[in-house]
Amino acid sequence: MISYPLMIYKNPLKLIEFQNLNKMSLLLLIILIVNVSCINKQKSTDPQTEQQREMDVQSIIPGAEMMDKYVTLLRKKKIACVVNHSSLVKQQHLVDTLLSYNIKVMKVFAPEHGFRGDVSDGEWIADAYDTKTGLPIISLYGTIKKPTKEHLDGIDIVVFDIQDVGSRFYTYLTTLHLVMEACAENGIPIIVLDRPNPHIDYMDGPVLDLAFRSFIGMHPVPVVCGMTIGEYALMINGEGWMNNAIKADLTVIPVGNYNRNSDYTIPIAPSPNLPNQRSVLLYPSLCFFEGTYISVGRGTDKQFQVLGNPHLGPMDFQFTPVPNRGSSHPPHKEMLCYGEDLSIITLEEIREKKKVDLSYLLKYYKLMSLINKPFFIENNHFTRLAGTDKLRKQIEDGWSEEAIRESWKDGLQQFSLIREKYLIYE
Repeated sequence: MISYPLMIYKNPLKLIEFQNLNKMSLLLLIILIVNVSCINKQKSTDPQTEQQREMDVQSIIPGAEMMDKYVTLLRKKKIACVVNHSSLVKQQHLVDTLLSYNIKVMKVFAPEHGFRGDVSDGEWIADAYDTKTGLPIISLYGTIKKPTKEHLDGIDIVVFDIQDVGSRFYTYLTTLHLVMEACAENGIPIIVLDRPNPHIDYMDGPVLDLAFRSFIGMHPVPVVCGMTIGEYALMINGEGWMNNAIKADLTVIPVGNYNRNSDYTIPIAPSPNLPNQRSVLLYPSLCFFEGTYISVGRGTDKQFQVLGNPHLGPMDFQFTPVPNRGSSHPPHKEMLCYGEDLSIITLEEIREKKKVDLSYLLKYYKLMSLINKPFFIENNHFTRLAGTDKLRKQIEDGWSEEAIRESWKDGLQQFSLIREKYLIYE
C-alpha cells in the first residue's frame, strides 16, 4: 500500500491518473503521501540512523587498497616491494597493480614461503625471476635474511605489504625488522601497507626474554601482542630495537574502517600450513607443539587443527602425515598418529577465549608422561618458541594453567604500556 503513493509522490504528474477519484479518496491519498514524505525525511536526517546505515555498508579496507594514500608517494620513484601471495589489492597482486599505475617497480624481496607463498615450511629459497613480470626476486629466506646495500642500490622507496597473523612466532615480523633496518642504514624510506590482525583484540603469552632471541622472535613482546603489522613497525622504530637504535624513515598506510573490535577473516591462506581461519585462530596456542613430539597436522589437510602422536593409540581420532605442499618432511611422516581433531571446534568458541590456551600443552605433556615417552624435543626449539626457558620448567614441575598465566601478568602489564604508544586503531 505504501509503495504505490511513493511512486506517485516521485512523479506528481501521475496524480492526473486519479482525477476520477472522489474528493475524500484524494484527500486521504494526499495525507498519506505527506506522512510518508515526513517519515522519509525524518529517517534521512536522523544522525543515528544515518550513522548506522553507513556502518552497515562499510567494509574493512587493507592499506594496500587505500591507493590514494600512497601512490603519489611512489610516482617517478624506483620501487622495491617486500611482498608475497597475500599482497593483494582486491583480486590483483600489489606488484601488478603498481605496474598498472606506471610505478617503476624494480625488484621484489620475498620472505619465507616465497613470492608465491607455495614453498614448504623452513625450506631454503633461492633468488629467481618472476615469470609474469620478469622482475628479479631476491630471497630473504635463503643465503641472506636482510637486504644488502647492493640490493638497495638505486632504490628510492621500499614498500612492505605482507599479511601477518598476529603471533610472535611468525617470521614475517622478523623480516619486517630486518628490511626496516636495511632501509634505515641506507637512507631509504619504507612504506608499510597495514593489514588487519585476526588477533587484534587481546594480548597474551610470555614476553620474550632477549636471551632467547631468534628468527622466530626478535623482540620483547608476548606471543600475542594485539597489534597490526603497521603498529608493530611503529613500535620497532620507536623503541629503538634496530641496530644502534637507528630509526627508519617510516610511513604506515592504515587500514580503513577498522578498529580493535573488528572481526576479520583473512581472505587468503597466509602461508601453506595455515589453510583457513580456524588454523590461524588456533596457531598461537598450538605452535608451541613444534618443539615437541606432538604433531600439529603438518602433512595433512588440517594443519594446526589436529594433535597427535604415534604412541598415543589407539584413540578414536587418527591421521597419517604425508609430504604435501606445506611440508616436505612432516613430523611422524607416514606414521599413524592418534590424538584429537580440533577442526570440530567452532570459530566462535575459539574467539571467545581470547587467550593462548595452555590446556592442550598440559594435556599432552601428561599423556606422553603416562606412557613414559618424551614430550619435548631436545633441540631448544620449544624454548625459542616460548621466548623463555621458564615455560618448559613450569610444565615439567606440574604448574597449573592458572599459575602459569599468573606468572605472565607483570610482563604483559609492562608491555601494555609500551604498546599503547603505537596504536593506530581504537
